Amino acid sequence: MNKKLGITATLACCFMICVAAIITDLSGKWSGNITAPDGKEVTLTYNIKVEGDKITGTAEASQGNIANIDDGKMTGNEFTFKITSIDGQDIPHKGTYYAQGDSIGMDIDFTGIKFHCKLKRDK
Repeated sequence: MNKKLGITATLACCFMICVAAIITDLSGKWSGNITAPDGKEVTLTYNIKVEGDKITGTAEASQGNIANIDDGKMTGNEFTFKITSIDGQDIPHKGTYYAQGDSIGMDIDFTGIKFHCKLKRDK
């Protein structure tokens, strides 16, 4: 009986370490490009900090606009957050962190216009 309990506790600890490693790996600086409706490439840079399941940080566009990341939540390798534009509009973000490729796939809803981008970690 004690052996089964020990094995179960060990497996639970390993699982928690793996989940913590996934969450911790999302922290850092990430960049990628989207194509605006006018055809211009816009570089997006996110400085993401993860504490537990909470995401905070900043987002910056190549035009120099910086916004705080609010209402960020991480569940496994999926996450959501919003930023608020200069004119006060909430811009929801939904993404997936891919640990093997050290990349993020993210969907952004900017005033009804949907964008998808791939972000890579800045070295």
